[in-house]
Amino acid sequence: MERKKRGDVGEKYAVDYLKANNYEIVKVNYRTRYGEIDIIAKENNTLVFIEVKTRTSDVFGRGIEAVDIKKQRKIRSVSLSFLNEYDEFVCNLRFDVIEIKMANGALEELTHIKNAF
Repeated sequence: MERKKRGDVGEKYAVDYLKANNYEIVKVNYRTRYGEIDIIAKENNTLVFIEVKTRTSDVFGRGIEAVDIKKQRKIRSVSLSFLNEYDEFVCNLRFDVIEIKMANGALEELTHIKNAF
């Protein structure tokens, strides 16, 4: 499976997981000139910006390791753009990472890291 398609499948698994855990999906693949946020969701009165990392092995490291300081800065910049457009009042913000491990195109493991950065 090509990388882009694998990422899209991983994001779908993440969205399904979030919905099953009572998150309200606000936006998927929110893009600005600064970059992209994979998923923006609400959990109660918290707006959550979520980076999804999909892997088929740990050969190149875990997904969380790919969310380095440069990637974190990019996500924060994009989140500020979103907040400037978003009309609803939100008390809290959070940045999470969801790691998806797949085997033969199927979900093998999902790890949700809340407050990842």
